[in-house]
This record gives sequence, structure tokens and C-alpha cells, in this order.
Amino acid sequence: MNLPLSFLLKKILSALLLPPFLPWLLVIVGLLFLRWRPWLGRCLTALGIVLGIALSLPLVVGPMTAPLEKFVVPDHATLASAQAIVILGGGMTPNAPEYGGATVGYRTLERVRYGARLARELKLPVLVTGGAPQKHEAEADVMAATLKDDYGIAPRWVENESLDTRQNARYSHVLLRKAGIHRIVLVTHAAHMRRAVNEFEATGLEVIPAPTAFFTGSDEKELTLGTFLPSATTSYVGWYALHEWLGLLAQRLIEP
Repeated sequence: MNLPLSFLLKKILSALLLPPFLPWLLVIVGLLFLRWRPWLGRCLTALGIVLGIALSLPLVVGPMTAPLEKFVVPDHATLASAQAIVILGGGMTPNAPEYGGATVGYRTLERVRYGARLARELKLPVLVTGGAPQKHEAEADVMAATLKDDYGIAPRWVENESLDTRQNARYSHVLLRKAGIHRIVLVTHAAHMRRAVNEFEATGLEVIPAPTAFFTGSDEKELTLGTFLPSATTSYVGWYALHEWLGLLAQRLIEP
């Protein structure tokens, strides 16, 4: 498929504004400025180093992520009024020879697993959504196969054209509206839920958030040695959280 220019530009801008590139970019620009603007060069270099370290520290990343995850797991009384379950894609593994080709990525698998659990408990139809931005098999098609083969659940709808969360919402709404569905259970990562709910509610759907894969927990305020030590896991969470905050900012700045 030919990717729209706006999608490509968004991906480039996202790469520039997120780690690991952003801290290095600040350092490089700072070093280039040292000869002509020493004070500015030193500030940019220091900022890049500090930012790179900060986004790998639980002490910083925890408070940055927690506000994104202010969602509770819905109880059965809340879920009782839902008409369908919508599971958002979260990435693919294109080369998985043990599965005979492409398969769901680990983020998508976390969502699919929880969505399958809800589908079994609630006996509701399932919609999976996600396109093919990298010209591989569409993410929703792979999600549907995983649900059927590994969990025994066949999705009723497979929305395989969308390239981002906004399109997830709009294209899913078209399919759901035709079936007379207006109240859904939305399954995605807890840190992604706030942005996802905004997009789905903007289409007119009523949304019951069903968050999964929380990065923060009840022990986030406890200070331990690990709180002050950088880690690869925390770097990933820092990247994810910053990505979501930038996405929320874009929602406010860009017209629907």
C-alpha cells in the first residue's frame, strides 16, 4: 500500500522527538554550537545528557507515566451494558518462522490476551483493528488469526486499513455503526487508553475502557535502590509515556 505523506511525516517527527534520537540530537547540536555560542552549546549538550539519563530512571518515568494510567479495570456491572469488544493493535513481529510468518508483537499479544478473556466472559462479538503500515500482512488479520488459533475466538469484524489510533477509531466506527452498535469495551494498554478513548468518543461511540499491561502500580511511591538506577525496561516505558504525551498534545493542536 502507498503510505500517505502525512503518515510518513508524523513518523519522522515522532522519531525526532522521542528517545533514543532526541537526547543524541540535543548533544550533537550542542557540540556544534560550542564554537560559536559556547553557553548555548553547553546547555544543549547538558540537556541531552540529562534527558537521556532521566528517561531511563524509575524516579522520573514513574510519575510521568502514572497520570496516563488513571483507569480502573471495569467490573462486571459496568461491562454488562457493552455491545462489542474492540481490541487495538500494538505492533507486529513480521518475521516469526516458528509461526510460519508474521505474528502479533508482544504489545499486541498483551491486548489480544485480555480481549480474549473478556470475550469469553461477556459472550460479546469482537472487532480487531490495525492496518499494514510497513507493507506486511495487515495487523488486524494477524490478530484475528491469533485469536482464532490460540484462543478459539473468531472476531466478527476485522478492520485492516487503519494506520494510527485516529483511523482505528474512525474505521471501526463505520463497521460498528452498520451493526447498530454504539457502546463498546475498548482494550488497549493502560498508558495508551486516554488517547484511544478520546479518539473513539469523538466518533460518537460510548466507551468502557478496559486497560491492560499497566506500567505503574501500587508500589510506585516506594523508594528502593532500583528507583535511582537506570534500566533498559524503564527506558522503554519512558519512550512509551513520552510518545503518549506527545500524542495527547497533538490531539489538542490538530483539528479533528
